[in-house]
Amino acid sequence: MTAKHFILATAGHVDHGKSALVEALTGTDPDRLPEEKARQITIDLGFAQLILKGPNEQRFHVGIVDVPGHEDFVRNMIAGVGSVDLALFVVAVDDGWMPQTEEHLQILTYLGVERAVIALTKSDVGDAGSIVAQIRERLRDTGFARAPIIRTSVRTSEGIENLKSALASEFANMQPQRDIGKPRLFIDRAFVLHGIGTIVTGTLTGGQLRRGQKIVVQPSNLETRVRSIQSHGRELEFAQSGMRTAINLPDVGVGDGAGQIKRGDVITIVDVGRASPTLVACLERSERLGIESPAARPLKNGSSVYVHHGTSRVAAKIVLLENGALQAGKKAIAQLKLASPILAFLGDRFVVRDASEQHTIAGGLVLAPDKGKFLDAKQQTLLAARALALDDVDLCVRSEIALRGFARRETLLSKSHFGANEIGDAFLRLRNGNEIFAHGDLAVESEFWKKLRNQAIAVIEKAHKRNPDRAGFDLRELRTGLRDQRPDVFEALIVDLCTDNFVRKGSVISRTAHRPALPVEFQSVETKVREALSKKPFDPLPCREIELDRNAQRVLRFLIESGEVIEIASDVVLLRENFERMKNAVADFISKNGPATVSELRQALESSRRIMVPFLEKLDRQGVTRRIGDKRVLA
Repeated sequence: MTAKHFILATAGHVDHGKSALVEALTGTDPDRLPEEKARQITIDLGFAQLILKGPNEQRFHVGIVDVPGHEDFVRNMIAGVGSVDLALFVVAVDDGWMPQTEEHLQILTYLGVERAVIALTKSDVGDAGSIVAQIRERLRDTGFARAPIIRTSVRTSEGIENLKSALASEFANMQPQRDIGKPRLFIDRAFVLHGIGTIVTGTLTGGQLRRGQKIVVQPSNLETRVRSIQSHGRELEFAQSGMRTAINLPDVGVGDGAGQIKRGDVITIVDVGRASPTLVACLERSERLGIESPAARPLKNGSSVYVHHGTSRVAAKIVLLENGALQAGKKAIAQLKLASPILAFLGDRFVVRDASEQHTIAGGLVLAPDKGKFLDAKQQTLLAARALALDDVDLCVRSEIALRGFARRETLLSKSHFGANEIGDAFLRLRNGNEIFAHGDLAVESEFWKKLRNQAIAVIEKAHKRNPDRAGFDLRELRTGLRDQRPDVFEALIVDLCTDNFVRKGSVISRTAHRPALPVEFQSVETKVREALSKKPFDPLPCREIELDRNAQRVLRFLIESGEVIEIASDVVLLRENFERMKNAVADFISKNGPATVSELRQALESSRRIMVPFLEKLDRQGVTRRIGDKRVLA
């Protein structure tokens, strides 16, 4: 049989029989806490496994998360429905649609849950027909409008098999969660077992985790490894996306301190990236919020709220990117400044509750998981387009590069619901379509690149006009003039320029057609400099005595860059022809007389020690001579 893994979560008002229904389906009572037994209500998350047979030899392994229905425990409810494939929406015949039924519906909608089966519980104690009609009316214009409604009674066992069939039918028409190579396990329980150590459980999404694998716990960035893995009590070599997963972690404690782990943390791998304290999202407020309800009050700029993402709950401040307040039934792009970082992905959904934690007031869709800076109008437009097409990988890659200006291929959209192959293929399509500029693994937004390139060209051409005698423009000055671009971006720019009418010569760059030439007004200065270097060809004046003014400095630099003057040391230069004559004279002397000292060569060439020492060192570097002790021999 082909086994597929799915996650099912209950939802519904308190005392509508969610936990009893789970026990009837699976034989497992999900209420595990003594207080839950005593009060006969679900307080925290409960778990069970349901195995269903589907068509064509299919077998569905369903992890069930049972959530509390009481209004005091909504935060626990949200932690259980963040990564589900199907909702088991429970409504009791004796109560019908209740306040928490409505709030749970809004939460499921905010979290993007698209499919549900409605279980009408306690159908043996009331008018089931009228409640079915009520449910249909309440679900009209929602994503669950056509969800099957199954009448059930735990007391008489009515409808339990029908409910199993309905669930199997839904799963048969669903694809298991994708493996994109970016596993995240949102921890909903963390505890210590005597003799075993720390155990964490959660729903695994986005990829696999293997026994022995190195992992990272976010947001603390704590590195550890998987000692062992279980799913519903079965030992596994690896867990896959869509599984309820339990992991034994060595050397990790339970709590809030360093080296400890708790509910709300996320287990992932190094390549996924780190948690961020800010994100940009599209906030949405349900039009179903009642006008009289406190939850319907306008959501103002600067509001303090709680963000529920995965299994975490984090205090946050909302910064609306447009003035005013967000009304019920409306959407807006906002920046969320979080009290502690979370590992959110592009496309993740979350729930927003008010500061009193009494009302669910909005839902959110992550558009930029680590965008902390102010967004200009162009960036807001990009994110608005992204909000409408989050499954369009080309659009997301292009907009990500545009938002950042540039990005590395290996880190591009690492925090997203796209796999590496999808991102790589989109990268190539955009590059081949000239929608982005790419140099190696560096991608740059086309408009940004064109602007940067034109700016660099203008700076170089201005330098050519200002200093026509210079061989080119210093690359360090160019980078400073371009606001100190990142080294990899700047290097890509130089490579790109040099493919089209520019040439790099050592530490300078110039137009290919540029030929250094002294302005006419400097020709008399050039004559004086040459005369100064020719009076004593092998013992010319120091540079400081030649460069008596800025004009002479400029001329001497031009002669050095053009190769007509050889720079021997910081204060020593020789005309090229004199340098060659000295080199030949040294070679002739050593050939005739054998190894020679600096003093012997200085006397033979009528030079000075100030000139001869750096001159011979330069010949050593060129491989003309070689020093042995205090003498030189020909190399």
